[in-house]
Amino acid sequence: MKKEQKILVENGYERLEKKGVSRRDFLKLCTLSCIAFGLDLSFAPKMAEIAAANLTKKPLIWMQGQGCTGCSSSLLSSVNPGSEEILLDLLSVRFHPTIMAAAGDQAVGCLEESIEKGNYLLVLEGSIPTADPRFCMVEGRPFLEQFRKAASKAEVVIAVGSCASYGGIPRAGLTGAVGARDVLNGVRVVNLPSCPVKPDRLVGTLLYYLGNNELPRLDQHGRPVAYYRYTLHDSCYRRLHYERGEFLSHWNDPETTDWCLYYKGCKGKNTFTNCSSYWWNDGVNYCGFAGSPCSGCSQPEFYEELSPLFANPKEVK
Repeated sequence: MKKEQKILVENGYERLEKKGVSRRDFLKLCTLSCIAFGLDLSFAPKMAEIAAANLTKKPLIWMQGQGCTGCSSSLLSSVNPGSEEILLDLLSVRFHPTIMAAAGDQAVGCLEESIEKGNYLLVLEGSIPTADPRFCMVEGRPFLEQFRKAASKAEVVIAVGSCASYGGIPRAGLTGAVGARDVLNGVRVVNLPSCPVKPDRLVGTLLYYLGNNELPRLDQHGRPVAYYRYTLHDSCYRRLHYERGEFLSHWNDPETTDWCLYYKGCKGKNTFTNCSSYWWNDGVNYCGFAGSPCSGCSQPEFYEELSPLFANPKEVK
């Protein structure tokens, strides 16, 4: 390893330590990313070194369109693997409307200066209205215009959450809401749908990119295959009840609490996601375990084509 590269790696690890993320924990994150993306585990230390070096210099711009800021909240509230510390404190976050101290002209100036320099990671949260530019204006300019300009100089665009990926809930309204890929040509886009985004998917995707300088393998909908290869139904802990024909019919029946939620609107049979095999916040919970049927939020059809959410899927047209 060259001397300059060694310095960047050590600086990266030093910043990690200051934020409470040890080398061991960071190597664990990279190892888990290797597992998720089907890489040889022997590559994990090398991936950690390259990613640590990039953490000290890689700029990141986070833009928000039509949304509820739920994806930012999901990231900020996450625990182990420490998404907040790695993404927001260690990457050079140049613009993020929710967390940045600057406001008004100062914030916009920072954004424009960063776009001018180029070579950054661009994260999109929220959908993009296309029916009328007035549905989403930032500093007196259409958001679509600003987003396209930012995307044109980005290394990669990462659409976090259902809204940024495919339009999500706003797509069911009158704004003509769409996702990032629908308005960009010739720009590399990764979709990480779910409502809100699952923090470990964002961390894993960024670590993979920083450590390999390439995107992971994507499916036809632009999602990393590692996280969206199988349906929720495949690994749902309620599946045995499905096979037995045991379905929850009354919410308050204590004897059938853990039975299959299909008749209560679960879309898990047709929803590609790893939510039921890798639970949220270090394995604490996920929708099905909390008693809520899968809404299909990682699918392009969400929300409009999968509503009403609590109706038997056979009754949804």
